[in-house]
Amino acid sequence: MSGGERAATGRPIRVVIADDEPMVRAGVRAVLTTDPGIEIVAETGDGREAVELVRLHRPDVVVLDIRMPGADGITAAAEIRRTGATTGIVMLTTFGEDDYILRALSGGANGFLIKSGEPEELIAGVRAVADGAAYLSPKVAARVVAHLAAAGAGGPADRRSAAREQVAGLTTRERDVLTLIAAGLSNGQIARRIGVVEGTVKAHVSSILARLGVANRAAAAVLAHEAGLTTGGACAGGPRA
Repeated sequence: MSGGERAATGRPIRVVIADDEPMVRAGVRAVLTTDPGIEIVAETGDGREAVELVRLHRPDVVVLDIRMPGADGITAAAEIRRTGATTGIVMLTTFGEDDYILRALSGGANGFLIKSGEPEELIAGVRAVADGAAYLSPKVAARVVAHLAAAGAGGPADRRSAAREQVAGLTTRERDVLTLIAAGLSNGQIARRIGVVEGTVKAHVSSILARLGVANRAAAAVLAHEAGLTTGGACAGGPRA
């Protein structure tokens, strides 16, 4: 069920939480349940069980700790994607886990949040991903871009130049849509913002991902940040339509 269909029926966003630290799980639950539009349907401390809970409950969003014993969040996310579930995946991370974040980006995660972030950011991230958008905590985005720059030949300037060259291959409308993707807007919100039907936005998004050579909206958002399309240093969590 899409975000628009869910809103039309009045059904809350159904969430599964997976984190091996009971206090963290309790904190995530406490924050999310302050929003009457969010319902926690299950929780676990194990990545493998998280996959089974997604199969069982078909939630709108699963919040996964990026590192757990047994099956970590990256492994669980990949397995969830292989099952064909449309559940949005939000990864919880801490500072110093940049390599894990990059692996999760390529594995199909839709959102990334820092555990030490503001409670409002957790709710915003879950809501954005439930609506089909990408959501990157500004702190996560900044660290990923810095990590990519440090790992890439030639340093930050070369990566910035390469990202701008990639973005330059997009049409003006596609660049506008990419900027809104990076701001955390869903297809429906982008459609209303630029005055077109949602099907047109979907076509633009497919073209953008293909032209940029990235697998998903979250990776496209990182590239937009590298290219300087975003404002204020934030790669997501910006204005909501």
